[in-house]
Amino acid sequence: MTPKLLATAALAAAMLLTAPHSAPGQDRAYGVAGDMFSRDVRAACEGGLAWLATRQNDNGSWTCKIGYKLFDDYHGEDGQDVGVTALCGMAYLGSGYLPDRGKYGRVVSKALDFILANVREEDGYITSNGSRMYSHAFATMFLAEVHGTTPRSDLRLKLKRAVDLVVNAQNREGGWRYQPIPVDADLSVTVSTLQALRAARNTGIAVPLETIERATSYVRRCARDTGFSYQAATDYTFNDTRISYALSAAGVVALYSAGEYDSREVRSGLAFLDRSWRGVRPGKFHYFYGHYYAAQAKYLSELKHQGDFRDYYARVRDEILASRNPDGGWTDDVGRTYATAMAIIVLQMPCERLPLFQK
Repeated sequence: MTPKLLATAALAAAMLLTAPHSAPGQDRAYGVAGDMFSRDVRAACEGGLAWLATRQNDNGSWTCKIGYKLFDDYHGEDGQDVGVTALCGMAYLGSGYLPDRGKYGRVVSKALDFILANVREEDGYITSNGSRMYSHAFATMFLAEVHGTTPRSDLRLKLKRAVDLVVNAQNREGGWRYQPIPVDADLSVTVSTLQALRAARNTGIAVPLETIERATSYVRRCARDTGFSYQAATDYTFNDTRISYALSAAGVVALYSAGEYDSREVRSGLAFLDRSWRGVRPGKFHYFYGHYYAAQAKYLSELKHQGDFRDYYARVRDEILASRNPDGGWTDDVGRTYATAMAIIVLQMPCERLPLFQK
């Protein structure tokens, strides 16, 4: 990777993953579609945060269904999950609430306590109740985003150990899989893990450049002419593996963060998103997961190419608001806490307070 590309990648990573937090309740809308973050949307986000606060467990966690996706369904059992707890924490950070500061400061602090308590002593793996590398990645990202906002002395050490586990678990192709064992890989786990590494790197945690380059190469090898596939073609998978809206959005985001703004892979991924959005149904696992990445992909496309983020956001905003429950939360087949956190994160996009979505 050339020095110029390294600088571009660092800038893109910073744009995605680091930024100062605004004060809670501050009316800021500086994004490419900031005027779309209306009073109704803000009220929905605040209502969702209030609902999440009532569902937080005494130990700081949130409960959801911990399990696995099988075709279009999600299977599992309820448990206290570090990944969903991290996403809930990110939703509060996106509204400017920091540990022990503001209306929900204690909520965020308790979430941080839970995640730090579940960093495994022997290797730095962040897991609870059988959660896997997805959860480790989101938990690592949350620790990186909250780093520097709290005086907790154990945060940086445990974040570094979580990052070291990721580096050591990268497989020979450059990706990651469900468990921290370097055997095979898939795009979904790889992109979430790659974002966590970039977030940690931007806080000053050492991440080998080779680790990021190999992961980016794996993402490219998952690209097809019609979008991004679940796995790269290898000696143990076929070239066909699944292509989906969520995977294509994740692939585009990963390549954008590596400084690739107009590559063939990015163009094919964006085209797939435009063709296939009607097949993403509210209430199913891939709805919020897909839009978590699609919102980032569309936003960055707007910044770089004057894309169609406004049209995209208007559509997904209306769908999310229409599916909101009367009590202020949302529902899907993973669980209400997961759905509510993800809904808030996607809705927050234009206000540019969430570190993931800063310009």
